[in-house]
Amino acid sequence: MDLNPIQAGPGGSPVSRPNPAAEAVSGFTDMLARAETQAGAAVTGGADPHALVTAMAEGQLAIDTVTTIRDRVVEAYQEILRMQV
Repeated sequence: MDLNPIQAGPGGSPVSRPNPAAEAVSGFTDMLARAETQAGAAVTGGADPHALVTAMAEGQLAIDTVTTIRDRVVEAYQEILRMQV
């Protein structure tokens, strides 16, 4: 379900805005895929150790960021549930 409002583009055709959440998830999965590729290359002996360490650090940072965002969303949801109506 697309929650982005549809705007009129040239000629009156509908144009939807980019979804920042989808872009973030896509960037996260791309970063993890790069780290996994570097790790696989390191196992076979074809990777630069510096590139491997950098890729693994970026992957860890991405996981930490996603975990922090998830925790904040859960905390906000719980706060909403505690509100009196």
